[in-house]
Order: sequence, then structure tokens, then C-alpha cells
Amino acid sequence: MVTEVSDARLKQDLRKDGFHVLRKVLPYLWPEGKAWVKRRVVFALGFLVLSKIIAMVSAPLMGMAVDALGNGAAGPAWLLGVGAVGITLAYGIARLLNVGFQQLRDVVFAVVGQRALRMLALETFTHIHRLSMRYHITRKTGGLSRIIERGVKGVEFLLRFLLFSIGPLILELLFISGYLAIVFSVWYLVVVLVTIALYTWFTFAVTEWRVRMRKEMNDQDTDANQKAIDSLLNFETVKYFGAEQREASRYDSAMEKYVAAALKTSYSLAFLNFGQSLLITAGLVTVMVMAAFGVQNGTMTVGGFVVVNAYMIQITMPLNFLGTVYREIRQSLVDMGEMFTLLEQPAEVTDKPDAPALVVTEGAVRLEDVHFGYDAERPILKGVSLEVHAGQTVAIVGPSGSGKSTIGRLLFRFYDASAGGLSIDGQDVRDVTQTSLHDAIGVVPQDTVLFNDTVLYNIAYGKAGATRAEIEEAAKAAKIHDFIMDLPDGYETTVGERGLKLSGGEKQRVGIARTLLKNPPILLLDEATSALDTETEADIQHSLRDMAHGRTTITIAHRLSTISDADLIVVLENGVVAEQGTHDALLARDGRYASLWHRQLAEDEEAA
Repeated sequence: MVTEVSDARLKQDLRKDGFHVLRKVLPYLWPEGKAWVKRRVVFALGFLVLSKIIAMVSAPLMGMAVDALGNGAAGPAWLLGVGAVGITLAYGIARLLNVGFQQLRDVVFAVVGQRALRMLALETFTHIHRLSMRYHITRKTGGLSRIIERGVKGVEFLLRFLLFSIGPLILELLFISGYLAIVFSVWYLVVVLVTIALYTWFTFAVTEWRVRMRKEMNDQDTDANQKAIDSLLNFETVKYFGAEQREASRYDSAMEKYVAAALKTSYSLAFLNFGQSLLITAGLVTVMVMAAFGVQNGTMTVGGFVVVNAYMIQITMPLNFLGTVYREIRQSLVDMGEMFTLLEQPAEVTDKPDAPALVVTEGAVRLEDVHFGYDAERPILKGVSLEVHAGQTVAIVGPSGSGKSTIGRLLFRFYDASAGGLSIDGQDVRDVTQTSLHDAIGVVPQDTVLFNDTVLYNIAYGKAGATRAEIEEAAKAAKIHDFIMDLPDGYETTVGERGLKLSGGEKQRVGIARTLLKNPPILLLDEATSALDTETEADIQHSLRDMAHGRTTITIAHRLSTISDADLIVVLENGVVAEQGTHDALLARDGRYASLWHRQLAEDEEAA
């Protein structure tokens, strides 16, 4: 009983989701303000109707030719006058025109389908970038890419086959059924309608059952793809721990589940195909037996028998196609449903209506009683207040988990504070546009991630439309120009995925050059050297100090020796400001900062 209720609910959800997806897709087929798109759709439909009318004429022409050859000619005198050969030629021309109009239909509509595909792909891509950091860290890139890939591919298919398969099939069935009833007997119509009804019911019922299997197969496919991409992105980690076999077993386990689901889908497809063939064959044989009796009784000519046979085959072909089309449309609806669910995912951080652009006059940053937690039950910041004056360098230190990096993410508006406020030159970051806020802040993270492109592209990413001279000037300021010139292809050298062909220090210098090219008034250094060796760190620190000159700089530091010359040092602990002051003042206070300082000194001496 529970299973029946669950299946009924699932079927209802699938039907509801299907209508929802169709409502989403139709505007791409008939867009407001795009008359040229509508014209193409109308012309395509016109060619479709013409092809179906000509297809209807083809079968009677063949019947007339057969009757003419058997001296039992029946039909218009002007046509019969040309003889069997002439009628056969007319039949050939009709067949050719039918195919020609179908191809014209496809050519005219192709632009509409491709336009829809491009627009939806761009909309999805743009929306994903609008989603919050919270969403992205909870989703796997491989799964997202597969959802988008399947969903976008389904758009053109759905538009094309809704317009050119289901509609034409109904039109063709109406034409043929009417002709059989009027020209021959109403019983032919009854048999055709019963066959179509049984076929449609069987196809839809079994396909609904198969959709659930196909969805399970998709889920297993997505899971296997996620595991593969995850493993490849962590190639070095896999090697470090000799986990190749472990990863292969993990991937094989996912593929095993996928294969099991795929086999169920394949077996159910064989059942569907056989059932469809049984129903179609039964209908075809019944009609042909009726026609054979008609020829024997003299109520039908041999040409009429041929016409009935041709029409039944003409019905059989689109009906067989109906099964495939319905399955594919149903699958497209499932795939696109996942994509539209993604598109309906609300952005956590949004601009207020008519929000002004941030105007940075000095670059002063202020935090007032800021509260925040990634999880409501686990607060990270518990009332942090901080003031960074224009041109000042402020360092934020503290143990892991104290909320240092969280302050940077709130300032950049990856998240919004749950209470309190952050402002720049008196403007709350939530009241200005995100684009202008991001333009005003330059970030050098702990691990600079580069695009799998050239060094030139990665540095130029800091400023749209930057000239070669500006890029090289930024590289020189970051002290990486000479290194780049020594590379085999200079600035055109590809850095590899995530910049793996460069060392940590080289990647950081590219990141510094990129930020220098951006030339922001506010600088955020998020533990920018903590992943580097001591010698490289000292070298990079010198470049960072040069970059910070004349800018408001917030440094989130792990190694205290790198921030001893900061104008202000803020110590965070358990989400609150434990103490703040200059390096010397904090050491003299002999509090939490002094304790951290002496501990790091002892660790450095021990390491030495």
C-alpha cells in the first residue's frame, strides 16, 4: 500500500514537474519582442503542414497506379489520362516534395533551437556565478557540470520534438483516420483508434515506469562522475598516500551501481519495444485482413488494398517514433527539471533594488558588532568591532577557527553578517552593488588558483582590457617578470590546471601581479604566505609590503613574524576581539598575543 501511494505521488510529481518545465521552455520558442523568432516558428509549422498534406496524397496515387496497371482504374480523369507511369512519376514527385518540405522545416527551425540552447546555457552559467559561496562549497563541481550538460542538451531536443513530432503525429493520425472512415468503412477507423489508444496507453505507462529507472541511472552516473573529477583534482594527494587502487575501487563501486541501473533501463526498454510491436502488428494485421476480405467481396480494388496498407505503415512509423520521442521528451523533462531547479536556487547575497555603486574616497573600513555563523547553531563571530583607518595596515591574528578569514569573506560579501554591519567610507557593504564592492577590494589568498591558460591571461585577469605594457609593469612590480621571460614561451607559457606547473611562490607572485594590475584601494591578504617556505615567504612579504604602500590593507596572518610592523594588530579568540594594539604594545601587555608570539618563537627555534 505504501509503495502504491509512493508511486502515485512520484507520478504526480513527475507530471507536475513536466508542466513546470514546459512553461519554462515555451518563452524560448515564442519570445516577447523577437518577431524574427516567431516568424521562423510560423514558417517551420507551415512547411510541416505542407509536408503532411503531400504525404496524405502519396498513398492514393500509388493505389491509382496499381488500379491503372490492373485495368481497374479509378480516380480523376485528368490524372488517369497520363497512365500508370505518369501516376507513378507523380507519386515520386510527391514523395520528394514531402522530404523537401521536412528538410526546409528543420533548416528554418534550427536557428530557433540553437538560440534557445545558447541563451539557456548562458543564463545557467551566469546564475551559478551569482550563487553564494555557501552553495558552492556544499555542491560538487562534477555534479553541477553534468546537470548543466544534460539540461542544456535537452532544450533543443524538447523544442524540436514537441513542435515537430507530437503535433505532426496527431495531425497525420487525424488525416489518415478520416480518410479511412470516409473512403472505405468506419470500422477501419474503429480499429485504428483502438490500436492507437492501446499503444499510447502502454507506451506512456511503461515509460513512466522507466523514467524512475532512468533517473536512478542518472543519479549513479552523476555520482561516478563526481568521484572521478574529485580524484583527478586531487591528483597529488592521491599520489602522496599511494591511494590509486583505493580511488579506482571507489570509482568502480560507483560504476557498478551505475551499470546495475543501466541494465534495468535496458531490460525495460526491450519489454517496451516488444509490447509496442505486438500492439502495432495486431492492429496492422486486423486492418489488412479486413481489406483482404473487401477485395475478395469486390467492395475494394487492389489499389484500395495498397492504399490501406500504405496508410497503416504510415501510421506505424510515427507511432514507433512516438515511443522513442516520448521517452526522450520525458527524459529531457527530468534533465531540464534538475537544471531549472538549479536556476530557481535563490542567490543568498543580492544587491538591493537601485543600489548605488561604492564610492571609495579614503578606504576606511569599519566593523560594528558583527555576528555571523556558517551554521546558525555554531556562531563564528560574536560581536566583532574593528576600525581600519585610510592607508593603515591592520593585521588580524588568532588561533584556527577564531574567525579571521570569515571577516574577509564578509567584507567581500561572499556572505552577509547575521547582525551588525561592515562599511567602507561610511557606506554599508550591503547597500552598494557587489560589482563596485569587488572592484574596490583586491584579494591575495593563501593559495592562488590559476586558470589553465597562459601566464599572460592569468595576470591580465586582474583588469579587463589591460594592455601588454600594463601587464608587464605589474609583473615587474611583483618581481616575476624575469622568471616569466626565462620560460620557454615567455608570457605565452601555459601554467597547467590550477597552476600546477608553477611553484607555490611563483603562483603567489602571479596572484600579486594580478592584484597589482587591478589596482584596488583596499587590499585583503588572507594568509598569503603561510603555505610557503621561509625564504620564499620573506621574498613574497617584501613584494606584499610594496603592494600595500598607499592602500588600506587588512592582513589575516598565521605567522606573527610577518605582521610585526603592522599599524594595528587585532587578536581574535572565540569569535571576539581579545586585544588589539601595536606589536610592541601587545608584547608589553603580556597577554594573548605575547603568548602566541613566544610560542611561535619556540617552535621556530625547535624547527631550526
